[in-house]
Amino acid sequence: MPVLPDLARVCAAAADRTSPEPPGGGAALREAARGYWARRGAAVAAEDVVAAPGAPPLLLALLAALGGDVLMPRPCPAWWIPQVRLLGRAAYSVPTPAECGGVPDPFALLETVRRVRAEGGDPRVLLLSPADDPTGTVAAPEAVGEACEAAIAEGLHVVSDETWCDTLHAPHGTVLFSPAERWPDQVTVLYDTVGALLPAAWPAAVARFPATAAGAARRTDTLDLLTALGALVAGPVGAAAAHALGEPGPVADRVRTATALHARVAVAAHRVVLACGALSLPPEAGRHLYADLGPLRGRLAALGVTDSLELEDHLSRRLGTPVPGGHRFGEAPDTLRVRLSTGPLLGATPEQRTASLAAPDPLALPHVARALDRLGAALGGPARAAPP
Repeated sequence: MPVLPDLARVCAAAADRTSPEPPGGGAALREAARGYWARRGAAVAAEDVVAAPGAPPLLLALLAALGGDVLMPRPCPAWWIPQVRLLGRAAYSVPTPAECGGVPDPFALLETVRRVRAEGGDPRVLLLSPADDPTGTVAAPEAVGEACEAAIAEGLHVVSDETWCDTLHAPHGTVLFSPAERWPDQVTVLYDTVGALLPAAWPAAVARFPATAAGAARRTDTLDLLTALGALVAGPVGAAAAHALGEPGPVADRVRTATALHARVAVAAHRVVLACGALSLPPEAGRHLYADLGPLRGRLAALGVTDSLELEDHLSRRLGTPVPGGHRFGEAPDTLRVRLSTGPLLGATPEQRTASLAAPDPLALPHVARALDRLGAALGGPARAAPP
């Protein structure tokens, strides 16, 4: 989507900042993050906040500070497992409940912890996401609570990636629960501004640590690691991130408009996936949905597609845009699952994407209708019916 004019002005005004933000972010950026969380009911001190140039380096430093092996739901965001492996740690994927992604099934989590310990492992961290990428689902409060209760009872620290929590498709009808609300001393919250607030080319992420002695020690260790990595937020990007985290009117309006647009197109894409005979949970947040093409295995095998890598190649070629297979999200290679993004459905050019953002009914735009038809054809389904 095009960059908001006020964000562009803030970034341009800070263009003469040749030095990056200090390690962990400057005072203005950390104060903006504190305010962002305060508006959501979380009492956070600016000194408990750390900023970094994107979520991957921030998670890498955080996991290094926490130590031990890491458990995470399956499927999980594609960038989580590489951060764990960069540290030489083991990453263990735990199945999610049938009704959502983002959190592990609590019984499977307990069994995995016990098995890992029996094999000599050292599980210390649970990664989860209440509003999930890749599945686009929002875990019910009880699902988040049961997973965290199991993890904390086993001595695991919870890292909650809440990047997509500002992109609920039905914000007045979906209950979002951050585990830090109930366990503030056992949960570290991660938020990447490129989820909803900033363009992907302007990386800035923030984390809030528990206001405890252990949280302060982990924050210090995380800062040391970010400094050693040279992972510092660029000065102009820091200014833009602080502005966006303040959520002035134009930014808040843009988030609402873009979220509603992606929600409308996600519903249409989900309808196409189901019409083709595939399976998918209804998307509730973010800009993705996760499709299980297992029911189409026979049809796909006739095309030479028998695993998720071949499925990724097949759909990426047919759709002309990357369609990552389930193996990138911790799934077994023989599954036939993919993450579908709503962004490419909104247009291939800046002009088309701008038109989609401004249209009262984006599904009526020819380029959006063609993109949905291409998706249906790539999945081998029937022609798309007109939207109700």
